Amino acid sequence: MSSGIPKALPSNGSHMCSTEMQELPVNIPGNQRDRESANGRRPIEEAASSSSQGTASGNNVASYSGQVLFNWQASRVTVKDRLAFIFNREILSDVHFIVGKGAQQQRMPAHKFVLSVGSAVFDAMFNGAMATTSDEIELPDVEPAAFLALLRFLYSDEVQIGPETVMMTLYTAKKYAVPALEKACVDFLKSNLSSDNAFMLLTQARLFDEPQLAALCLETIDKYTSEALAAEGFTDIDHETLCAVLERDTLRIREAKLFNAVVRWAEQESIRQNLTVNAENLRLLLGRALHLIRFPIMTVEEFAVGPAQANILTDKEIVSLFLYFTVNPKPPINFPDVPRCCITGKEQTVCRFQQSESRWGYSGTSDRIRFMVDRKIYVVGFGLYGSIHGPSDYTVNIQIIHTGTGKLLGTNDTSFSCDGSSSTFRVMFKTPIEIIAGNNYTACATLK
Repeated sequence: MSSGIPKALPSNGSHMCSTEMQELPVNIPGNQRDRESANGRRPIEEAASSSSQGTASGNNVASYSGQVLFNWQASRVTVKDRLAFIFNREILSDVHFIVGKGAQQQRMPAHKFVLSVGSAVFDAMFNGAMATTSDEIELPDVEPAAFLALLRFLYSDEVQIGPETVMMTLYTAKKYAVPALEKACVDFLKSNLSSDNAFMLLTQARLFDEPQLAALCLETIDKYTSEALAAEGFTDIDHETLCAVLERDTLRIREAKLFNAVVRWAEQESIRQNLTVNAENLRLLLGRALHLIRFPIMTVEEFAVGPAQANILTDKEIVSLFLYFTVNPKPPINFPDVPRCCITGKEQTVCRFQQSESRWGYSGTSDRIRFMVDRKIYVVGFGLYGSIHGPSDYTVNIQIIHTGTGKLLGTNDTSFSCDGSSSTFRVMFKTPIEIIAGNNYTACATLK
């Protein structure tokens, strides 16, 4: 499918065939030329075929911009075929559009009746109370290729769009209220949606008020967060779109990497606004987006080597976050601390014991369980027992270790309160931990 601007088909390239009557250029008598000139038609542009010498009389001959067509309707059996034939031709045209600006500007013929039948906007333009009286209409805000795609659809129901023209065609279809072409454009975008263009299409979907497309873009970003953030389109999004993404609970990425991507966006925004790329301007440009970063769900190490040294946070914010990481009870914080639920699916609980009739003493050492699974799962947290002697508060460190290699896969220092019952109490990791089938793992919990 060509992404360039389709050219108008020449109307003088047909030839005679013994079995089918085609359009045929003929000579025009002098008095007919005079009438055509008086009616504003252009002078004859081409010589008539030698096979059509003589006078042209009768109702089967018509001249359009100097080109005379003989009985062109006969070989086009359906209304659709006949309308498709006059698409982007001077035949019977009664309006012209000057589309685009500068060197790309094009003049396109059209037919008010056809346009009015296909678009309420054109109907109002030509037939409403404030109908235009001009036969030449300028459209500087529309690209020629997009407007030609709109006209083609109105004349023939044919959709001709490509990656380079689809967004402007969508804009044009919305501008002239042609929902069927809008849907075709949106369907094309959906079928070509990927992590590489998800952010670019999300911006356009929000701009053109396409909530269904926007939702699909966000689902793609949720599923392939790292790849989408690495794509060029991410740094081109507007601030409002950035905030909309950061508000989501379903991004599949560690918060430290998300922070780095957001800083990269701010650096590009500084360049776009001709500002010096420094920490002060980065904070200014991030604005509300900075307070949508969930610093509390980072590990203290991630925070210390990244955000704490980026000079974007104030000293007061850095101190309050370090306090949040290290003391209990946790002090109030001005950043969200809710983990992103980056794994979809129903949460399930696996119990170690069928029932618990008694308790055991606790000496401060780690409780450990070795386990294996037969399919990939994600562990989001543990259920821990507390004291049976009444309500108590605990600080706890939880870990999952790959038993074979000793690699620490996930850890969290947090706290929980028990009520003295025999129930277990939820203690969660900051991000889900992937558990691969057939491997040995060790779950550890140390209470204080």
